[in-house]
Amino acid sequence: MSDARSELEKLRAALAASEQRATAAEGRAETAEADLARARAVVSTSEAMIAGLKLEIALLKRDKYGRSAERSAKFLDQLELQLEELVANAAEDRVQAERLTAKVGAFERRKPVKKAFPEHLPRERVVVEAPSTCSCCGSDRI
Repeated sequence: MSDARSELEKLRAALAASEQRATAAEGRAETAEADLARARAVVSTSEAMIAGLKLEIALLKRDKYGRSAERSAKFLDQLELQLEELVANAAEDRVQAERLTAKVGAFERRKPVKKAFPEHLPRERVVVEAPSTCSCCGSDRI
């Protein structure tokens, strides 16, 4: 559980750093907002994962030790509600991050246009006669 807490603290620090970068960089506001949105999405997803793990641990304890008190049922209900809220927030943050990230359209190459042959250059028409016999076998059918 301490690994999850340390990871959450690292993500919160990254979020704080992203927020500081967003305020410091006035010229790059769009990229900073996109970075901030991505960091928020990662943090909210991590919080939802941690809440899910807490709920799972509580359910496993309840299965192992049985219903010890009415408090545990209320606690599990509260954890489920918290998990649903965190998952919804994570989804909203992910959608906002996708909306803010720059999407580049497909590059469409222009077809080359064949220019007309210049009028000032000389033209010469060459006609090459087709062979009357096959060069391989010498037959008249070609």
